[in-house]
Amino acid sequence: MQLKQDFLQLFHRCQLVHLEEDLPAVPWLAVYSFLNGCLSIGIMAAVALITHDVFIFPSLGPTAFLFFYTPLAATASPRNAIYGHAIGAAAGWLSLVLFGLTDSGTAIQEGVTAGRVGAAALSLGLTSGMMVLLKAQHPPAGATTLIISLGILADLDKLVVLMVAVVMLTVQAFAINRLAGLPYPAWEPVDDADLHHVPEEMRH
Repeated sequence: MQLKQDFLQLFHRCQLVHLEEDLPAVPWLAVYSFLNGCLSIGIMAAVALITHDVFIFPSLGPTAFLFFYTPLAATASPRNAIYGHAIGAAAGWLSLVLFGLTDSGTAIQEGVTAGRVGAAALSLGLTSGMMVLLKAQHPPAGATTLIISLGILADLDKLVVLMVAVVMLTVQAFAINRLAGLPYPAWEPVDDADLHHVPEEMRH
């Protein structure tokens, strides 16, 4: 199986030859997702520790899951991930501005007001519509925009850090998936016609 061969290339490089058992694709994919989920977010946590800045955001979790569970799906491509989170961040911030909430506390602190409801609804609607319009669907961006429109992350400098974190995680995904021998795209989603040898689980 091509998938197993791809993973074994990575395991050989890491001297993990004891994992060369005759397992079906799903257990290999589970191990791959587990290891790289730990590694990628662990690296982000280490950066946060060194820089004393927040480089770990809730919406990075589902992004990391897509990167390593369905790395060849369009939603996991670098273009969609970066565009999606950028759209979500912009929509969230615009919603805060329009409803006069840029200097307000979080919805957790102050409770849910009519303005907060409007900001949350508008931010998610804008994010969904713009992702479809730009063909940059990335579901975790819906979490990014709500984190912002609910006031949990409302400082512009933190939004910059968020986007830097998204780019860093995307670079990690590219390096790790390519190291494993997978045809992870450099930017645009991979054409399904080029993925005939890759198991269905990794494409959708």
